[in-house]
Amino acid sequence: MKSGAELDRQYNPRGLVPDHQDYLLGWTKRSAETRSRLAWTTHAYGDSPAETLDLFAARQTLAPLFIFIHGGYWRALDKRDFSYLAPAFVEAGISLAVVNYGLAPAVRVEEMVRQMLRACSWAWRNAPELDVDPRRIYVGGHSAGGHLTAMMLAARWSCYQADLPDDLVRGGLAISGLYDLVPLARAPFLTDSLQLSREEARRLSPISYRPARRVPLLTAVGGLESAAFQQQNRLIRQRWRHCLGSDVTMPGHHHFSIADALGEPESALFQAALRLISA
Repeated sequence: MKSGAELDRQYNPRGLVPDHQDYLLGWTKRSAETRSRLAWTTHAYGDSPAETLDLFAARQTLAPLFIFIHGGYWRALDKRDFSYLAPAFVEAGISLAVVNYGLAPAVRVEEMVRQMLRACSWAWRNAPELDVDPRRIYVGGHSAGGHLTAMMLAARWSCYQADLPDDLVRGGLAISGLYDLVPLARAPFLTDSLQLSREEARRLSPISYRPARRVPLLTAVGGLESAAFQQQNRLIRQRWRHCLGSDVTMPGHHHFSIADALGEPESALFQAALRLISA
């Protein structure tokens, strides 16, 4: 069993990337520039102040919708930090919704999962007003957002609410995701904010579930990321063999630069997203 110090070393990417702050500031700056030149709207998908999303609509009618869930270890960052992803998607004819959710410690991870269920079901129900195709809703996320993405693929939508189709989400892209939360429940840098018991961590781990459908999941992890993140990526691919799409190879990328790649039209990661949505 890994010590607390080793868990922190393996799972805290800020400690492994000395210039991580430059990436965070870059996301904020490029996102502000994007919002100044692209049309976008904000929508509430639930009752709490955190339950909002920013929609960057494609130019054509009935476009597919890609719902992006940001990372930050369930306790940091904001949808407005990821507006920079919008130009690549909009230019490709895909509407992009960047979603917010409540953050720890004020909100527990289990409630964040419920919030993402509400966000996806809201998007499906409001597809006509958003001018998106309800039969082509996809979800993706980075880091903690990769965890929430996998949980959406595992959801049994008609059991959640009877009017929802079981294939509400048609596919997912999980980037540097976390699929077994049990080690994180013991990581000292997360203990105070997440307050996860072992039982909660197991219940909230995507590997504890088997999606009923063969819904495609694409995965990616940076070649420079820690052994723990590499293992998390292997683990979901082992457990969800019936759902697997490609594993996108991202050599030379660490935990922060891989998020940049999703907004770069020529990157392997963005091209994989296009193939997923075009399939």
